[in-house]
Amino acid sequence: MATSTAKENILKKIRQALVNPVPLPFPLSEGTSSIYQPAIEQLDIIFAETFTQLQGKFIFCIDEKDLQNQLQQLIKIREWMKIYCVEDKWNAIFSNTINLESCDAAITGCEYLVARTASIVMSTAQQSGRSVSVYAPIHICIAYTSQLVYDIKDALQLVKEKYADNIPSLITFASGPSRTADIEKTLVTGVHGPKEVYLFLVDSEK
Repeated sequence: MATSTAKENILKKIRQALVNPVPLPFPLSEGTSSIYQPAIEQLDIIFAETFTQLQGKFIFCIDEKDLQNQLQQLIKIREWMKIYCVEDKWNAIFSNTINLESCDAAITGCEYLVARTASIVMSTAQQSGRSVSVYAPIHICIAYTSQLVYDIKDALQLVKEKYADNIPSLITFASGPSRTADIEKTLVTGVHGPKEVYLFLVDSEK
């Protein structure tokens, strides 16, 4: 009998609480607004500064002709003999091998660039998929200024709008070369991904 009375009291309190809900103590904690301040500089500058801090190599190109010249010069200087690329737009220009496992460097595009975290957003919907940026020793990504967004949530929203009901099965965020400090607390790069990442950003505003 005592147990039943205690249960009734609890249920009564719950019903009263539902009728008169307590105001939310922290109304801004529900994720309706970003916790990060909006960008105060141009997105390409923010991305470049953060990307280089993460040991990425950033190259700005004024147009696609400049892109071709700078990338071909880099390939020549680094003496890369086997370049892997399955992207239709650049395959005929740069690619000379179909073997990803033995290539010197691989070229991909991307979905978007996140300026705040200097992340390259890729998905399985791309021609190169995800494997190219993971297995190649050198990852070269070609992107355009029109693909720059400030925060991760902006990139995810655009991916959602782009693919609608056919969202890619995997979306990845890569920020510079792979690195870990698990080995004697010493930073080591290229442990589980590319040792170097190059980002060629082409000005698409012209």
